Amino acid sequence: MPRDLSSAEDLLREIFGFDAFRPGQGEIVDAVARGENVLAIMPTGGGKSLCFQLPALMRAGVTVVISPLIALMRDQVRGLREAGVAAGALTSGNTEEETNAVWDGLQDGTLKLLYLAPERLASSGTQRMLAQAGVSLIAVDEAHCVSQWGHDFRPDYLRIGELRRALDVPLAAFTATADTETQQEIVTRLFDDVPPETFLRGFDRPNIHLAFQPKDKPRDQILGFAGVRRGQSGIVYCGTRAKTESLAAALRAEGHPACHYHGGMEAQDRREVEARFATEDGLVVVATVAFGMGVDKPDIRWVAHADLPKSIEAYYQEIGRAGRDGAPAETLTLYGPDDIRLRRAQIDEGLAPPERRAADHGRLNALLGLAEALGCRRQALLAYFSEAAEPCGNCDLCNTPPECFDGTEAVRKALSAALRTGESFGAGHLIDILRGNLTDKVKARRHDGLPTFAVGQDLSKAQWQAVFRQMMGHDLMRPDAERHGALVMTDRALPILRGEQSIQLRRDSVARAAERRPAVKTLVSEEDAPLMSALKAKRRALAEAARVPAYVIFPDRTLIEMAQDRPATLDDMARINGVGAKKLERYGAAFLEVITGETREVHPARRKLAGRGAGDLYDALMDAQGRLMRGADGTEKPLSCSASQLARLAEQKPDCPDAMTRLLGERRADRFGAAFLDVLQAAD
Repeated sequence: MPRDLSSAEDLLREIFGFDAFRPGQGEIVDAVARGENVLAIMPTGGGKSLCFQLPALMRAGVTVVISPLIALMRDQVRGLREAGVAAGALTSGNTEEETNAVWDGLQDGTLKLLYLAPERLASSGTQRMLAQAGVSLIAVDEAHCVSQWGHDFRPDYLRIGELRRALDVPLAAFTATADTETQQEIVTRLFDDVPPETFLRGFDRPNIHLAFQPKDKPRDQILGFAGVRRGQSGIVYCGTRAKTESLAAALRAEGHPACHYHGGMEAQDRREVEARFATEDGLVVVATVAFGMGVDKPDIRWVAHADLPKSIEAYYQEIGRAGRDGAPAETLTLYGPDDIRLRRAQIDEGLAPPERRAADHGRLNALLGLAEALGCRRQALLAYFSEAAEPCGNCDLCNTPPECFDGTEAVRKALSAALRTGESFGAGHLIDILRGNLTDKVKARRHDGLPTFAVGQDLSKAQWQAVFRQMMGHDLMRPDAERHGALVMTDRALPILRGEQSIQLRRDSVARAAERRPAVKTLVSEEDAPLMSALKAKRRALAEAARVPAYVIFPDRTLIEMAQDRPATLDDMARINGVGAKKLERYGAAFLEVITGETREVHPARRKLAGRGAGDLYDALMDAQGRLMRGADGTEKPLSCSASQLARLAEQKPDCPDAMTRLLGERRADRFGAAFLDVLQAAD
């Protein structure tokens, strides 16, 4: 039987050492302790864990906590045990002694909180074990992971709703990052569309200073940011495992106590880093965002992103590691064109349905909007979560407002170029049109005759790229994954295109683009990159279905040639290096469909002739047959040859009526023989 709230306040002092709840905590604790189904959205560092830990002590039985971060689970278990609470975790990082202690606590009924990774729910024995353990409450941390539209989807989170129904116990879900779509999906997945008691406690972390910088010698930028904060605990997030190791080494060379942390490390090595970070002042941990650093350390004074995060939700959650004690903390996020290209490619190369990829491009646009914001970053960040705010005075743009200019004319030129080309091309081709570059592609499509041709010669290619980047940051255009990155206008663009609204752009972003910078070497051109991503996505799907490495389907160099040459027929495809007869027959049509956007049924007999002269002959014979199927005057009974007969003609090339009759028979030779001989003779 749950205790009353006064008992909660007693436990708050006795166990957790706090004199009072933070704003909003008491109401959530009360609802969870009463056994209500609860959805609580609270800012990172706002005390979410207390809202399920304390009710667990007020209720009979065991509270199961589902959490995706091993480091966070271990840290919370450690803290609870030090406070005298019987808590344990079952994770892949457990020692044998730790696992045995958990089982002993479940069997003798002393364990109050059991932390589980969501992957455990895939085991058939887990649900049986939980039913026997006397579970009375399920708490779900990082509940946004249940959303397939969110930034951190975990398939095993989809099993939690089934677990709640099977155990027939209340569920309390907690998250710091959930836009409206994600909140709705949490309710659907975890609560079967029955609205839980919902608490929205805001997203603002006013003690955190927000700052973004374009990449310019990024290693030096990170080292400089860390150097000014020497002796303070910090986290640097990187996009790759290799980068965590090299950057940690660079920090150590500068005299910082620093270590790396990523999912490829041995479990014992990760645990050593976790233990050091929890206890050692001034340690800097360089970690991959994919694995996460879930250590609940209150005095992290700064967080830096060496690479652009995946989304605003990911950014907000990662910077939220800083300043959990409420004291001032600082952040720095670096970004550059290469980051944006990488994030776009990751979206396009994924196997998500088109609507999901379109939503992900929109989320990336929102993050670009935050990076290229014109005013207070905190206003832009909170507006994404539908929360209004005044200028904060605690971000780089409040400290030093950027210089802006009226970009309406440039934006209208760009939108017009996209509209007049059917919204079928990426930024590279549109910039060629605007700058008046007579490329082969421009001439082939007669785009040099458009009214927008050469109207943008006042800006360089790099400056136009900066304009397009800001346009996407304002969500005026989005790449269409189904059309290989073609930029499509959103409804927000229409008032600007019609001259009903103006738009301000940042002058510094365009000015920086005027500086000469060394080009980054890429596999394909910017224009071909979206198609390359689509081809890689098709290769990945085929490889997963066949359970073979991706390169077995086609190596990268073959896909590069496809993206650059864009074969339009199977015969063209057969001329691509690496596409042999067998692979053409097995995969040619699938990749051709990606390139052309059309599904073409090709008879196997014709497919075998692709890439050889016999293929063209087959097509010519097919055309001749089509003209004579009902005879020369069009009134006779329909007659045709089989695909295999036409293939034999194309390969053997009979040169007289008798040879034609032997291959086709008298009736078909009589109808088609003369026309077929004309085709064959013309080909010689």
